[in-house]
Amino acid sequence: MTLAVFPPSSRRTLAVCGAAHALHDGFTDLLNVLYPLLQSQFGLSYAAIGALKTVYSGAMAAGQIPAGKLAERFGGVRVLALGTTLIAAGYCLAGFTGSLYGVIAGLLLAGLGGSTQHPIASSLVAAAYHGPRSRTALGTYNFSGDLGKMALPALFALIAAALGWQQAMVVMAAFAVLGAAVILGSLKPIVTHGTEEPAKNIAGQDRPWAYWLLFSIHIADDLVRTGFLIFLPFLLRDKGADLPTIGLGLSLMFAGGAAGKLVMGWVGDKLGVVPSVVLTEVATTLLILAILPLSLDFALFLLPAVGLMLNGTSSVLYGTVPEFVSPEKRTHAFAVFYTGGSVAGAIGPLLFGLLGDVIGLSTALVAVSCVALTTVPMVWALRPAFRS
Repeated sequence: MTLAVFPPSSRRTLAVCGAAHALHDGFTDLLNVLYPLLQSQFGLSYAAIGALKTVYSGAMAAGQIPAGKLAERFGGVRVLALGTTLIAAGYCLAGFTGSLYGVIAGLLLAGLGGSTQHPIASSLVAAAYHGPRSRTALGTYNFSGDLGKMALPALFALIAAALGWQQAMVVMAAFAVLGAAVILGSLKPIVTHGTEEPAKNIAGQDRPWAYWLLFSIHIADDLVRTGFLIFLPFLLRDKGADLPTIGLGLSLMFAGGAAGKLVMGWVGDKLGVVPSVVLTEVATTLLILAILPLSLDFALFLLPAVGLMLNGTSSVLYGTVPEFVSPEKRTHAFAVFYTGGSVAGAIGPLLFGLLGDVIGLSTALVAVSCVALTTVPMVWALRPAFRS
C-alpha cells in the first residue's frame, strides 16, 4: 500500500499542506540570515539576538493551541490562510519601518501567523491519510518543510545583498500573500477528527505516558536544532563567510535536513523509532563537534550531513504522534506537541545566547551538541509503548 492509492483529494491535501509547510518553515528560517544583519546595524549582543528569536518563537508557541481551537470552530483551511496572511503583515511592518521596534512588532505578528501551520496542516494530513500510512504521509509533509528552508533563506540572502534587508522582507511578504491565496483556493474543508480509523490495533489508542515522553524528546531535540541554528550564521561569519555564503551554508544544511526527514521517515518504519532516534541524536552531537575546528570550505562540505541528522529525528517524532493519540484528539495533541517545540525554540536561543556571551561561541556550541545526548535515555524508556 502506498500513498498513491489514496483518492486525489487526499493527495491534493498533502501537496498543498506540504507547500504551506515549505513556505512557513522557509519564512521562519530565513530569519537566521536576518539576525547577523540586525546585529551589525543595531549593535546587538548574542543574548539580544536570542531575545529576537524568542519574540518570534514565543508568539508561535502562544498561538498554536488557540489556532487549533479556531480551526475546529471556523475550519482549518481558513485559519491556515489567515495565518499565512498575518506573516505577510509582520514582514511588511518590519521591512517598511526599518527600526528595531518595528522588527520586534513584525516578528510578533509573523510568529502568531506561523503558529497556525504546524497543528492545522499536520492534522489535515493525518485526517486525509488515516490508518497505517499516516506516518509515511506525515513524513512526506515534514520533508516538504525543508524544501522551503533550503530555498527561502538563500533567496532572502541574495535579495538582501542586492537591495537591503528591508526590501527583502517586503518581497518575502508578497510570497506569503500568494501562498495564502493558494491555500484558500485549493483546499476544501476537511474533518480533522473522527472515528474512521480502526481501533483493533494498539496504534491510535490513547497512551498519555508515551505521548508525554515523546513530547519531552521533542523538546530536547528542538533545543538542539534552534540552538545550533542561532549560532551557525555567526560561526560561518567567523570562518570568513560573506552574506551569500551564509545563505548557502544554511541552504546546504537544510538540504541535508530535507533528505534526513525523508530518509529517516523510511528508516523509522524499517528500524523502529528507538534505534532511529538514538542514531540521529548521537550522530548530531559528533557532527556539531566535528564542524567547529574546520575551515569554511570543509565546514560547508559537512553541513548537509549535520542537517541530515539534526532534522531527521523530527520526522520520526511527528509521525509517531498518531500512534499514541486517538483520532478525535489529534488536532489538540498536535497543537500541544508543536507548542512545546516552539516554547523550546523561544527559550533555547535566549539561554544559549546568554551562554555564548559568557563562554564564547564555540564553547556554547559544544553545550548545544551535548543536549542531544539527553534524548537517548528518554527514547530508550519509550520502548514498551511499541510492543503490542
